Amino acid sequence: MSNPSRAVLVIHGGAGTIRRESLTPEQEDAYHQGLRTALRHGHLVLAAGGSALDAVTAAVMALEEDPLFNAGRGAVFTSAGENEMDAAVMDGRDRRAGAVAGICGPRHPILAARAVMERTEHVLLAGEGARRFCREAGLEHMDPSWFRTERRWAALQEELERRRQALPDDGDPARKHGTVGAVACDAAGNVAAATSTGGMTGKTPGRVGDSPVIGAGTWADNTTCAVSGTGHGEFFIRYAAGHEIDARMRWAGLGLAQAADAVVLDLLGPVGGSGGLIAVDAQGHVALPFNCEGMYRGVVGADGVLRTAIHREDFRVETA
Repeated sequence: MSNPSRAVLVIHGGAGTIRRESLTPEQEDAYHQGLRTALRHGHLVLAAGGSALDAVTAAVMALEEDPLFNAGRGAVFTSAGENEMDAAVMDGRDRRAGAVAGICGPRHPILAARAVMERTEHVLLAGEGARRFCREAGLEHMDPSWFRTERRWAALQEELERRRQALPDDGDPARKHGTVGAVACDAAGNVAAATSTGGMTGKTPGRVGDSPVIGAGTWADNTTCAVSGTGHGEFFIRYAAGHEIDARMRWAGLGLAQAADAVVLDLLGPVGGSGGLIAVDAQGHVALPFNCEGMYRGVVGADGVLRTAIHREDFRVETA
């Protein structure tokens, strides 16, 4: 049964936020604006009666266009100085899913993931096979220079120099947690999730994180919830973070917030799985737990009010 009041979109721009003491007011405003832009794109879909799947796709596409975030344009570099992007999408109606890993070329990696879901019998395509598929699918491609930003290049040089000098890791989460994602519930009670990332600064070429791994960084099932994670991906994979929330709701009878908090704060946190996630269920309830200093995040419901936040402060509020 349709219920427009439960339609909601939740987004994240990564849990690897700039540390509060290093964030200028101008940078803070820019991040909030980027989050609001993505919320507007997804909200327009839901407000017109569109599907959760279309809403999360639209929101992530907007974040992939914004060089402030580590996805699409503005993706970080591998240790070899190249961009390798991962993305996934999942439909809660029937657990259809599509993902790509280790690609550079498609302007919107999230559209590449959706094309895998809708045009093939597969779930995950990687490397040269994925790139060939994207070209044959007619997806818009950009030159590698389009994805490059000087800020990301400088971050790579700093990381490589740290390694050359064998200096200790200062624990800056911005190097490991950059991801964008969206989850939504539409008026029909269907949920969906989408996640896109450039990975970790200085990662080994060929490394694949949790973002395109269904059940780890991306998950959706109408019976339980939709999840998009951001954090130290290896831990999210090892602990099947997205599916773990589903399992605690399905088999232990936990509510969305209780299950999400338990996974992020009690399961991942103690073992070093720094990061966070966003989640929504078929009733429109949302959860946004994180166990690090901050997570770029935003929510918009049927009222059209845009709520965005970065660290542990109150949400900024603006009407769509």
